[in-house]
Amino acid sequence: MSTDKRTVARTLAKKAFAEGRPLSWFEEIYDLARQEGAAVPWADRIPDPNVLPLFEAIPQAEPLGRALKVGCGYGDDAEWLAQRGHCVTAFDISPTAISECRRRFQNSKVNYLVADLFTVPAEWGGQFQLVWESYTLQVLPANLRPEAIRAISKFIAPGGYLVFASRARNIGEPEGDMPWPLTREEAKEFVHGGLSEILFEDYFDKELPPVRRFRACFKRESNQPTLQTPSSVTPTADVPVAPPPGAADG
Repeated sequence: MSTDKRTVARTLAKKAFAEGRPLSWFEEIYDLARQEGAAVPWADRIPDPNVLPLFEAIPQAEPLGRALKVGCGYGDDAEWLAQRGHCVTAFDISPTAISECRRRFQNSKVNYLVADLFTVPAEWGGQFQLVWESYTLQVLPANLRPEAIRAISKFIAPGGYLVFASRARNIGEPEGDMPWPLTREEAKEFVHGGLSEILFEDYFDKELPPVRRFRACFKRESNQPTLQTPSSVTPTADVPVAPPPGAADG
């Protein structure tokens, strides 16, 4: 895929970061998409093909019950979950994105809400049997990611699961432009939130050119509290992988 569609998003993000408002550009890009047809780089309007294989590999990670989609965008992932029988809440910080979800899926069973990951209702803590997070962390500045990981981890009920995907890089490799790939150590910070790693994959996707990614499944054991005090975790060494030139979306 061409990287041209990311130009507007990167320009908006850079300006927002410089002005100390690192989350405001999400609404700006969705509003530009609505008014002027600007591209939302991660919005392919299909369920995420990088996450769906997790449900095939670990079928027990899909307990029917309350599910939460973090940063739902235009709603395709949330609708996929609802069609499989989940009671789905999906939120995005962008009112325009949520408005588009409701327009696209007028008879949807999904509860679409405007919400900020960092200020969600306290009663959401420990209430979801399944949480889906893909690509939110990689568009946040590095200083916000630990807090975001803690916030996401808190949503998961005892016995519940998190499915996760992001771009990937090794420690020491340049981050490049947004979206910023995560290191293996960053991705595994969910363990500090009281979760156990069930599956972790480091792979190249099928985009042209291919993009290196992580996808993973974590579980909160039934006897684990919703929030665990961080403890020392021995990092898994990065596997040296030379990513091909170029990048794809999402």
